[in-house]
Amino acid sequence: MGLKFEANRPIYLQIMSHIKKQLISGAKKHGDQIESVRELALLYGVNPNTMQKALAELEREGYLHSDRSSGRSVTCDVSAIENLKNFETNKTIGTFIKEMAELGIGKDALLKKLEQYISN
Repeated sequence: MGLKFEANRPIYLQIMSHIKKQLISGAKKHGDQIESVRELALLYGVNPNTMQKALAELEREGYLHSDRSSGRSVTCDVSAIENLKNFETNKTIGTFIKEMAELGIGKDALLKKLEQYISN
């Protein structure tokens, strides 16, 4: 997989964002087992310590669950993933609206453009 990492943001945060997108999109589902730290480190092309930090933080945030006997898995707390999806959606929409406002595109014009874009 090997993501292209941005130089201005810590790698573990970028990995966390990528995994969160997988959770939101359903690519990784509730209860799914997560690959081992070593497997993911190879997959992402990073040091195992970096991967461990990302996974530990995702676990601390409640999106992953750790079990000594079976490793890490995606949380079964459906509301946690739904809340994450809502948060990320609102953040993305907020950024988009702000950028459109900076371009001088108001609400009515934006809605019209969105309708045109979606219908094409």
